[in-house]
Amino acid sequence: MLKVYVPLMLLLLSACVKVPISGRKQMNLLPEASLIDMSKQEYASFLSQSQVLNYGPEVDQVRTVGNKLKEATIQFLTKEHALDRVAGFEWEFNVVQSEELNAWCMPGGKICFYTGILDVTQGETGVAVVMGHEIAHAVARHGNERMSKATMVELGGTALNIAVSEQTEQARALMMNAYGIGATLGVMLPFSRKHELEADMMGLVLMQLAGYDAKEAISFWERMSAAGGEVPEFLSTHPSGQTRIQEIKEFLNSDKFYRLTH
Repeated sequence: MLKVYVPLMLLLLSACVKVPISGRKQMNLLPEASLIDMSKQEYASFLSQSQVLNYGPEVDQVRTVGNKLKEATIQFLTKEHALDRVAGFEWEFNVVQSEELNAWCMPGGKICFYTGILDVTQGETGVAVVMGHEIAHAVARHGNERMSKATMVELGGTALNIAVSEQTEQARALMMNAYGIGATLGVMLPFSRKHELEADMMGLVLMQLAGYDAKEAISFWERMSAAGGEVPEFLSTHPSGQTRIQEIKEFLNSDKFYRLTH
């Protein structure tokens, strides 16, 4: 029995890393390079099956914000000695025609906005709130963490690595669900509350460093909350109402936010 569990234990120990800003220890069993390679193919496949907008004010806006946030992310990670978090990234920013309130960022900086959420962002700063949040999920490797946890019990780390490296249907389905791509509410693997809080904090820092007023995030989340109805995929499991807004206010007024943005 010892021979069976020792390799897995070593794998688990080697996979423990700390998330920037929060310092939380996380377990990522999958090589990020393998996920980036898979994401390139899945991203291209998704776009080929979607109504992609190739030009127009919405596309210009998303790409303008995206490029600013990309530079801010590199600046932030360089300062935090964590530039390896975006190693191998080949950034892309696209907009697809869909009424869904959704946006996502896959490993490698493959980003997509749905036109539905642009009705709520209402301008560059609102887009920066969403963009920063989604980039933060990718930088924090929350998808890797979710995929790892979802299959560790059933497959074990070694089998999961094989599934990803061979890009099996099972691994592809896990990736699509883990990153909220084309999944319906309740089907995708939900981000935990701690993941959402980490993405909120990092996203606020990134948008501030990109030249946007992070305090405007409060107005965006108020608009999102006022939209009512079912909680969209973009919000995942984190509450969209006063709890989230209060946490954002507290972070914006904290010494940590000031230190990270000055």
